[in-house]
Amino acid sequence: MAEILDQIRIWIEQIISAMGYPGITFVMLVENLFPPIPSEVVMPFAGFLVVDGRFSLPGIILAGTLGSVLGALVIYYIGLWSNERVVRRFIRRWGKYFLLSEDDLDRALNVFDRYGEIIIFVGRLIPIIRSLISLPAGMQRMSMPKFLLFTTMGTAIWSGILGYAGVLLGENWEEILDIVDRYEKATAAVLIVLVVVFVGYRLRDMRRKRSTPRSAEVDLSQQ
Repeated sequence: MAEILDQIRIWIEQIISAMGYPGITFVMLVENLFPPIPSEVVMPFAGFLVVDGRFSLPGIILAGTLGSVLGALVIYYIGLWSNERVVRRFIRRWGKYFLLSEDDLDRALNVFDRYGEIIIFVGRLIPIIRSLISLPAGMQRMSMPKFLLFTTMGTAIWSGILGYAGVLLGENWEEILDIVDRYEKATAAVLIVLVVVFVGYRLRDMRRKRSTPRSAEVDLSQQ
C-alpha cells in the first residue's frame, strides 16, 4: 500500500509540475472522486512551488478550490440521480444487515434539512467524509447556490491551510503529511466510536422490542 501511495505522490508532483495551475485543478477534482488520492500531497507541494517562485499562493488556493468544487458537483449530481427512493429501496432490502431502518434515514434527512449548510461547510474540513458529504446534498436537492457557497467556503479554507503549510515548510513540505495523517486517524477513531455506540444502541433497542411482546403476553394471561 505504501508503494502505491508513493507512486501516486510522484504522479501528482509530475502533473502539477508539468501542467501548472490546471494540473492542481485536475488533481484536486480527481481527489474528490477517488479519495485515495490525497489532497494533503497536492496543496502542500503546490505551496512549496510558491516558495520556488513558480506559483502564487492565491493562485494555488483558487486552483485547488476550483478542482474540489468541480469534484463535489459530480458527487452532488450522483446523489441527485440516485435520489432518496433508491436509498430507501436499498435500506428496505439490505438495511437489517447494517442495523439500519427507514426511520434512521428519515432522522438523518431531517437533520440535513435543518443543518445542511453547516454540515456541508464543516464536512469539507473533515478527512474521510469531505468528499462523500456532497452525496446527501444531492439526494436532498439542496439548492445549487447554497451548495456552491458552503462547499466553496469549506474547500477554500482546507486548500488554504494546506497550501500555506507548504509555503511555511518549503522543501520540508512533506512534514505536513504526518500532521494530516494524525488528523485523519483521530477522525477515523471518532467515527469508529460513533459507529460502535450506534450499533450498541440499536442492539439494545432490538432486544427491548423483542422482550415487549412477551411482557404483553404475560400481562394478558394474568388477567
